[in-house]
Amino acid sequence: MPDSGPNSRIPGFYRLPIAERQAELLRRAGLSPDQIGVLQSGGLDPGGADQTVENVVGIYALPLGLGLNFLINGVDRLIPMAVEEPSVIAAASNAARLVREGGGFSAQADESIMTAQVELREVADQAKSSAAIAAARVELLAKADSALPQLLRDHGGGCREIEVRRLPNQRLVVHLHIDCRDAMGANMVNTVAEALADQLATLASGKVGLRILTNLADRRLVRATGRVPHKALAGNGPVAAGAELAQAIEAASRFAEDDIYRAATHNKGIMNGIDPVVIATGNDWRGIEAGAHAFAARDGRYKPLTIWRVEGDHLVGRLEMPMALGTVGGTLQVHPGARLALRILGARTARELAEIIGSVGLAQNLAALKALAGEGIQRGHMTLHRRATEQRS
Repeated sequence: MPDSGPNSRIPGFYRLPIAERQAELLRRAGLSPDQIGVLQSGGLDPGGADQTVENVVGIYALPLGLGLNFLINGVDRLIPMAVEEPSVIAAASNAARLVREGGGFSAQADESIMTAQVELREVADQAKSSAAIAAARVELLAKADSALPQLLRDHGGGCREIEVRRLPNQRLVVHLHIDCRDAMGANMVNTVAEALADQLATLASGKVGLRILTNLADRRLVRATGRVPHKALAGNGPVAAGAELAQAIEAASRFAEDDIYRAATHNKGIMNGIDPVVIATGNDWRGIEAGAHAFAARDGRYKPLTIWRVEGDHLVGRLEMPMALGTVGGTLQVHPGARLALRILGARTARELAEIIGSVGLAQNLAALKALAGEGIQRGHMTLHRRATEQRS
């Protein structure tokens, strides 16, 4: 049985002053006063910013809030979310509370396989060239691993498979599938692509084209499931009202399955939850977005990344999408705020982080569909917008 983690049920948390919220976080997540100071500073100083990007002139801050009520694979999680939009954190927390009443989220992530692409041009005989590459598989795998000795030696990662695809105009593209372990892996796969490109071109009797990772990480998927009892959807009302709302949410899901225009907004709602956690943990939210939308269109028709169905006396949601994340390297090396976000989450591996973030995306989607199918999206959304405006005036 996994460690239960800090209890993420904190009724009335939003009513507390910021200092008391920070004190509660310090107590529940086992943070030090210095780490709370990192939160107060925005998590990054000018020196760290200068190490991160070019031509630094300042630091741009986003609010960092806590998503609450998340029970994922039997573990309570406090969810740091960096986002500028009112209602996102409150909506995710409310939806997580509903799923909690059905036993919490269940999530599973694939191994951390990233794919490098080596484009080969002017290939006169695609069949013969593909066969030559396949025949050299063992040698090519060994050469790929030799380009990343530390990944193989210290972490048990490495190149797992080689795949050849035929493209129009006398081109082949070779996919190198690499287990990056707890790294996101972009630099790793690009290194391997460049190390093998010339040999692949020789085997194919072609010329080297592009050598770069793909953000369609379809061998690095996360799957999350959430169950909500009808009685939880009903709140203080009759269970029949909850059953009716569950049917309305399923109908909203089917609308997204049948219509590309609705699917785009449906998926945007999922990313409303995913992006803030990806940003808070110093990961590449643009890569996650690109992979999500490419995966949604993988069959040639853009589809929703989640579906919701009524099953007995429960509403059941399922999410499946690419989730290429890292818990080592990259921004984490220079951004104390990103490291602290991982500490608050309690995510020790990239796969664990993917399972958490996939669950947050499913929660955010539930919140949006519940609002749309029930009172309408504007009522709660605009109430929080007005609150934010009044606090600024």
